[in-house]
Amino acid sequence: MKKILAAFLFFALTFSQVNAQTKHNATIHIKLIETSDVHGCVFPQDLVNQRIRKGSLAQVETYVLKQRANKSQSVILLDNGDILQGTPFVYYYNYVDTTGEHQLAAVMNYMKYDVGTVGNHDIEPGHPVYDKFRKELNFPWLAANAINNKTGKPYFKPYTVLYRNGVKIAVLGMITPSIPNWLPPSIWSGMHFNGMVATAKKWVKIIQEKEHPDILIGLFHSGTNKLYGFHKSGELIEDASRLVAKEVPGFDVVFAGHDHKVDNEIVTNMNGKEVLLLDPAAHAENVAVADITLIPEANGFKKETTGHIVSMTKYKPNQAFMNKFNKDFVQVENFVDRKIGSFTNSINSQNALFRPTAFMGLIHTVQLDYSHADISIVSLLSTRAKVNKGPVYVRDMFKLYRFENLLYTMKMSGKEVKNAMEYTAGLFYQTMKNKNSNILLFKTTPNGKLILSKYSHRPVLKSPYFTFITVAGIKYTVDVTKKPGNRITILSMADGKPFDINKEYSVAINSYQGNGGGGTLTEGAGIPKNQLSKRIIRNSSKDIRYLMMKWIEKKNIVTPKSLHQWKLIPEKWTIPAIKKDKKLLFGN
Repeated sequence: MKKILAAFLFFALTFSQVNAQTKHNATIHIKLIETSDVHGCVFPQDLVNQRIRKGSLAQVETYVLKQRANKSQSVILLDNGDILQGTPFVYYYNYVDTTGEHQLAAVMNYMKYDVGTVGNHDIEPGHPVYDKFRKELNFPWLAANAINNKTGKPYFKPYTVLYRNGVKIAVLGMITPSIPNWLPPSIWSGMHFNGMVATAKKWVKIIQEKEHPDILIGLFHSGTNKLYGFHKSGELIEDASRLVAKEVPGFDVVFAGHDHKVDNEIVTNMNGKEVLLLDPAAHAENVAVADITLIPEANGFKKETTGHIVSMTKYKPNQAFMNKFNKDFVQVENFVDRKIGSFTNSINSQNALFRPTAFMGLIHTVQLDYSHADISIVSLLSTRAKVNKGPVYVRDMFKLYRFENLLYTMKMSGKEVKNAMEYTAGLFYQTMKNKNSNILLFKTTPNGKLILSKYSHRPVLKSPYFTFITVAGIKYTVDVTKKPGNRITILSMADGKPFDINKEYSVAINSYQGNGGGGTLTEGAGIPKNQLSKRIIRNSSKDIRYLMMKWIEKKNIVTPKSLHQWKLIPEKWTIPAIKKDKKLLFGN
């Protein structure tokens, strides 16, 4: 029996090699299709804002099926991470219905994804979610630089090999190594994250020596902006995809993600070879496509590679896909349609950069009620969120709080709190020279011209809006005529008691900032990164959105109020400047 089995295996291997050699006599077309930063946009319906999306996996399915129907090419479908967070659909299967198969895994298996890479927001739901999710996938989920502390080997699979028409394609996956700057250690316990350049050098050597691939693909959940997220070590770079393409020879195509920015360019590596660098941005509004034509030569192939960014807006959702997952869609729709209470007045976040708002006041109130802290710090997670007066539904919680951050209570001195406030004031406000000056810090060209967003065609803030904070529990002013670092005057605690710069206070803050995200506590307050975990008094077991939902359910009828604890001065300058800058940002 063993001899028969051995003969069979020998015959199968020989046939495969002969078949591959036969196919190598013809020109071969490989089409690689990448989604990235889908953030749970499975269906075209936006259940939070009750509108139709520009992109969805249902539309990607239409495009992919069309490409697969073209028999002159072989299609490979890849996902580049950050798919497990962002919409009620994934939230529901991450935290509410957790007993059966995660329906996002069912979706991706149905679409016949060939390979995926893990993103930082895929780690964010925690071990119970992503460990279960990867077991349910029918394809490998990669992250070569996420290292298991016990074994010293990758926690996820480092690379995979695919075959198309006798062509051997290796795909190396990596995740941005900056996760410890954003997420609580309990969420990524048992692993650490190595730099991407060193990891790529190690695994490219292994892949080339062991696999001898015809094509090598990088699938990196990391952006392409060479100036963003550079770690002092020179290695743990948040957005290192372009750097890897340049410094690590061997790649034919590098697919990027994470930064939500479209990119389609040719990078020349250190050996003078051209590498295609692609990034489709986010929310399944585009896919990145690499077309590789392999022309047989005496010792292999001549490769011709072109890149495209394909918009999904012109593709209709695939009806078979919609029918297949309609039951799951309805289940989640019923979840977000559940009433949890009522607001006696409407709230929105549009004025949060300029003055105290009921929107931010509500979050502060919930954080202080749960934590019993002296002070609350809240970051601005959206500049366009709105919840109307009247019934409040689960869907509204995704407007109030966009991300699944935990609530930390931390120890901070009065001086550290003030320094954190000075930091955000320096990031967002100009030093006004007169009442005609802008109050906000916008991105500008070297000659001072405002840089406009490609999407909204409006001026862009110099810093990401989620690094802006307001503080409750104290009363303070921000004098925008003064230079950064000297703008904050703390008048008193909210109850009128004196604020002591040397006293230790308990501070409620989200886990993203509590772990160093946005630089509020590290660059702002001046707390060393390795000391942050020692400052944590306690943390919530549930995310802040969940805490807010339960708080509203308990109150039933809520009157959101501004806490009126801070203001920008001098008002004779700031009031007209606010009016002007608000019109620039929002058009009203």
